[in-house]
Amino acid sequence: MKHLTIVVPNGDNNLSSIVGAYKIFSRANAYQKERGKKEVFQIELAGLSDEVDFHGGLFTARPHQHIANINKTDLVVVPSLNHNYEQAIEANGELIDWLGSQYRNGACVASVCTGAYLLAAAGLLDGKSCSTHWSAADKLKQLYPKINLQTDQTITDEQGIYTNGGAYSFLNLILYLVEKYYDRETAIFCAKVFQIDMDRQSQSAFIIFKGQRLHSDELIKKAQTVLEDKLEEKLSIEDLASRFAIGRRNFDRRFIKATGNTPAEYAQRVRVEAAKRAFETSRKTINQVMYEVGYADLKAFREVFRKITGLSPLDYRNRYNRDLA
Repeated sequence: MKHLTIVVPNGDNNLSSIVGAYKIFSRANAYQKERGKKEVFQIELAGLSDEVDFHGGLFTARPHQHIANINKTDLVVVPSLNHNYEQAIEANGELIDWLGSQYRNGACVASVCTGAYLLAAAGLLDGKSCSTHWSAADKLKQLYPKINLQTDQTITDEQGIYTNGGAYSFLNLILYLVEKYYDRETAIFCAKVFQIDMDRQSQSAFIIFKGQRLHSDELIKKAQTVLEDKLEEKLSIEDLASRFAIGRRNFDRRFIKATGNTPAEYAQRVRVEAAKRAFETSRKTINQVMYEVGYADLKAFREVFRKITGLSPLDYRNRYNRDLA
C-alpha cells in the first residue's frame, strides 16, 4: 500500500482543501474495497503542531503525525494558505525542508491553490510549470521568478509536481490524482458522489485582471494607466512609446520585464476585462461592448476574448448575466 500525506501547515490557512482531499481519497479507498480490490493509500494528516486552529479557533485540525515521524511517503498534498504568504513561509520552515527532502526521496508533491508558495520556497518549482490562484500569481512571480507560471491552467503536471488554480478548483486536482493513482472508473465514481465536474482544464473564465503593478518602473506604471483609461482610443503601441519619449524596442523590453506581458498583450487583457464587466452588468449587445472597449472587428474581438477567457463573448454573457437568462 502506498502512503499519502496531507500536510497541515502552521497558521490559519485553508481547512476546506485539507478536509476535501481527505474525504475524496478516503471514499476512493472505500470504493476500491467495495470492488474487491485493495486500498491504494494509507492516508495520514501530518504537520508541525499537535493542533492547528482555523478561522479564529472555530475549527481545529489534529494531525495524525508530526512530519518528522514520516521518513518515506509516496504522495504529499499541500493545502492552500492564507493570504499572508511570506508569514506562512516563515512559520513553516521545517515543513518546507521536509517537502524538499521527500521529493528528492521519490515522493510526488501536489499543491492546492496558494500552497504553491511552499513548494516554491522549497525550490521544487524552479524551471517547472505551476498554477495558483489568479489573485496570488503576480506576487508568486515576483518572489520566485524562475517559475514558469501558467495561471490559466486548472492543473499542471510536471516531473512529479502537481499544482492547481484557485479555491475550490482543488476538487479537480484531487479527482485528477484519483484517476492517476486509482483508475478512471474510481475518479468518475468520486465525481458523481461529490458532484464535481470532471476534466476542467482552465480557470481563465474566473480570472479578474487587475493589472500587474508589483514593480518599480514608474514610466511603465504611467503607460499602464494610459492603456487602462483610454480603452476607446485606437492608441498604437508606437504612439504610446512616443508619448513617453522612449524607443519602441526599449519600451517593449521594459514593459515585459515589469509586467510579464508585451504592451499589446496587456492592452488586450485590459480591454477584455472591461468587456467582461459590461457583459456581467448590462444588457448591451456584443457589438456595443466591442466598440466601447476599442475593437472594430467582431472576428478579432471574438478571437481575443476566447483566447483570454476560454469562452466566446456570447457564452460568457449568458453564463454571468442573470438578467439575460
